[in-house]
Amino acid sequence: MFYFPAEYFLQVYSLPLIPEVKFQNDYFSEYPEQIRVGSDSTAISYTRKSGYYAIHYNNQPKTVAPGAILQVNDGAMSTTGYAYAVFPGEPNQSEQGKLSPVYTIEPNGSLAVPTGLVFIRFAEGVDVKSQHEAINRAGYEVVQILDYAPHTAWLRAQSGNIADAIAKIPQLEAIPKVENIEPQMLMERSLRLGR
Repeated sequence: MFYFPAEYFLQVYSLPLIPEVKFQNDYFSEYPEQIRVGSDSTAISYTRKSGYYAIHYNNQPKTVAPGAILQVNDGAMSTTGYAYAVFPGEPNQSEQGKLSPVYTIEPNGSLAVPTGLVFIRFAEGVDVKSQHEAINRAGYEVVQILDYAPHTAWLRAQSGNIADAIAKIPQLEAIPKVENIEPQMLMERSLRLGR
């Protein structure tokens, strides 16, 4: 019987070195791949779509931005003060305005852009003002309480970061008496024609 030293065995049978593989940058790695909102029976699922990005323009452009495949909130009264344009490809560092990923809503695949606002609805009779401290502890601030429904409000992350607004949703869900939380996602409006 022949015996070989372990060092010799590892030298002879080791695999060849593989060159380092470099993946393209994931500009939106801080955003979740999937966002699921609503209860089980009415759940909506958004999936981050690679190969697309959105620019949030502070002043609403009068015309569609060159190269955009979709523009939402153009000319409408905006709750955020921004207009949004969706582009194919990857963003470059010279882009003007805030950047965000683009999501698709399942199952129809419509493109959706997160604005950074989150809608919260407490149980009937629970005033948002009474929950102000709990909302702050969760990392959010109240942007607008709806006059006609004082148990609802629009929130934004205290950091002002869209990724934080989405990532901290579970902290809002943990607040007692919360019935619904949903990030604001803007989509192309589809008109239904009468028959």
